[in-house]
Amino acid sequence: MDTLQSNLEIHRKTSLKPEFWSDQAKASGTLKKISRIEKEIELWDNLNTLNDDIEVLIEFGEEGESTPEEGSAELKKFTTRVDDLELRMMLSGDQDDKNAIVTIHPGAGGTESQDWADMLYRMYTRWVEKKEFSKDLMNYQAGDEAGIKDATFEVKGDFAYGMLKSEAGIHRLVRISPFDSNNRRHTSFASVFVYPSVDEEIEIEIDPNDLRIDTYRASGAGGQHVNRTDSAVRITHVPTGIVATCQNERSQHKNKSQAMKVLKSRLYQLELEKEKEAMKELEGEKKDIGWGSQIRSYVFHPYTMVKDHRTKEETGNVQAVMDGDLDRFMRTFLMSEVSANQKKLTE
Repeated sequence: MDTLQSNLEIHRKTSLKPEFWSDQAKASGTLKKISRIEKEIELWDNLNTLNDDIEVLIEFGEEGESTPEEGSAELKKFTTRVDDLELRMMLSGDQDDKNAIVTIHPGAGGTESQDWADMLYRMYTRWVEKKEFSKDLMNYQAGDEAGIKDATFEVKGDFAYGMLKSEAGIHRLVRISPFDSNNRRHTSFASVFVYPSVDEEIEIEIDPNDLRIDTYRASGAGGQHVNRTDSAVRITHVPTGIVATCQNERSQHKNKSQAMKVLKSRLYQLELEKEKEAMKELEGEKKDIGWGSQIRSYVFHPYTMVKDHRTKEETGNVQAVMDGDLDRFMRTFLMSEVSANQKKLTE
């Protein structure tokens, strides 16, 4: 707590200097740090207050002046605050505090897998709402009959990337297909990619000669202006083959700006992954990740279950998960990462 207060004072003093706003990007980063530290201090203060309240209720209970229900309610609040702090302490990676860019792609299977991708898009939208974060849609391509062919959006909120990075991978659905007249069981796949959103503090150098920029008419809903002009933008980074598209904005200029943001985030993530793979090779732990290596299965039939194959965390309440109840899976994943890192340090 003393360290948090000390860091807060340092950043506050920096923000009061006359030259503070001479560097807009650096100033913005400092203000974000101040906000995050203030929220963490508030979490600790609330925890201490709840602890004092529980001690008082215990004393009152012993004297018959409080009910078990009152004590149970306060204990539930206390447990929630402890969980919040535990999660915050696990989010200590260099990129964890950043916003996140999420892309969802359906696998092979046409309408069935496109519908599954759309279900995942809805699930993450509900999660964003529960966390009181915000979501900016960058690209959304509707499927031919149902679902989506592609969706890319940015999630803005404290430690959005730190939490959502646990969702990157292949998601598998097992259900009775609503598109099969014979009511047969189908298995569908969709991939989720998560990147830290680059901000002004991170410099990503891109040679303009390495870019191929195409414009085209946006597909699907979006108003007459969107459909009648070449407002959609596709940017290809030729050396890596990475493609970023945006068609959600009416302005071609805005679409280009958003597509560049996605491209920079993906290139930044690529560099982070190269460093990670280099470390794995040194440690002799390089693993082959293929389409069949799903991270989580969602079973709707013949029983209901959502199971994370990395952590073995599971629940039978599929509907709650599809309504955005993902924190238990994120928490367990982050705890497994912390345990793995601690094990490496002791080896």
